[in-house]
Amino acid sequence: MTEIFDELPDRRKATQRKSASRAAIQRKRRRRSAIVLFLAAFLLVFSVVLAWPHVKALLDLDGPSAEDYTGQGTGEVVITIPEGSTGADIASILVANDVVASEAAFIDAFNADRRAPSIQAGSYVMKQQMSASAAVAHLLNIANRAEVNVTIPEGFTVEQVAARLVKVMGYDAAEVEAVLADPEALGLPDEAGGNPEGWLSPVTYSFAPGTSAEQALSTMVDHRISEMNNLGIPSEQWQRTIIIASIVEREVNWPDYYGHVARVIENRLTDTSQVAGRLQMDSTVLYGVGKSGGVPTQEDLAADNPSNTYIHAGLPPGPISNPSADVIAASYDPPEGDWLYFVTTNLDTGETKFSNNLDEHNSYVQELREWVAANPRETESAEEEASEGN
Repeated sequence: MTEIFDELPDRRKATQRKSASRAAIQRKRRRRSAIVLFLAAFLLVFSVVLAWPHVKALLDLDGPSAEDYTGQGTGEVVITIPEGSTGADIASILVANDVVASEAAFIDAFNADRRAPSIQAGSYVMKQQMSASAAVAHLLNIANRAEVNVTIPEGFTVEQVAARLVKVMGYDAAEVEAVLADPEALGLPDEAGGNPEGWLSPVTYSFAPGTSAEQALSTMVDHRISEMNNLGIPSEQWQRTIIIASIVEREVNWPDYYGHVARVIENRLTDTSQVAGRLQMDSTVLYGVGKSGGVPTQEDLAADNPSNTYIHAGLPPGPISNPSADVIAASYDPPEGDWLYFVTTNLDTGETKFSNNLDEHNSYVQELREWVAANPRETESAEEEASEGN
């Protein structure tokens, strides 16, 4: 009994030591937690301080206090929106021209109008100091576009293109001629040999006010180069393909026959029995004497110039018109066939017949004569249309 009770004080001391140890551990944990919380709070405050300028900018952008003009504005200014511009890009352009008071105001108005993403690239006549909402509405109205549209018909010659630019854009004729004579200013590729004929793509262009003759014509050349690249035509074949296409463009107006006429040209170039390599195309004869349409006279056919393919075998020295991309594509890859001749036998429907011998061709020519005799008014209209220069 005595020994048992003698051990109790030692057990109490052990328990006390354990309690003290646990308390010390808890104190250390509390200190560590306090330090961690302090560091976390410090880092949070530091992050807020660093981020505040950006947060404030966002709040200013979306807030109702963005600086804005009122009303429809005054005066007039022409602004140009490049392709691919975002709402923020447009806002920057408008602020730079004092059309709107702040980028933030315009972006607010842009985001508030569901139609705004449909704003098109181009030039616009606008007023200065407009409200942001008025500016958005103004840009959505196509009547406010400032461009001058110029349509170059397929098959126009360089001379006709120049006349169209003088008429529509108001250029001085001498200025246009000077640019056309400068291959470097035009951006002509080496393959063109310095000759712009065939390299002015015939499409509709939208030119901003103040566009120079050099800018307009070089845009046409750039468009043609892009077409050739998009069609996958090797650059060493560009000029030859355009020459053939320029003849096809002048010889037939129906897309179904583009490739067939191109095949006739290819076959004639290699034929040694019937045509001896001569194309014998009226379109080339007319080009050689400075005409852009109609029927060649006997005098025209007798004129000895490099483009007269009745006299000279092979292709003419250069293109005789500016063909469309569709004609170029068909001329580069024409269908197989042994045709050497073709004639349009019905000028209303465009029906064209092809043959590989002269006798059959002459029978088709007789069909054309009979159609012309039965349709004199339609024939006169077709001839007038073919001879139009502008």
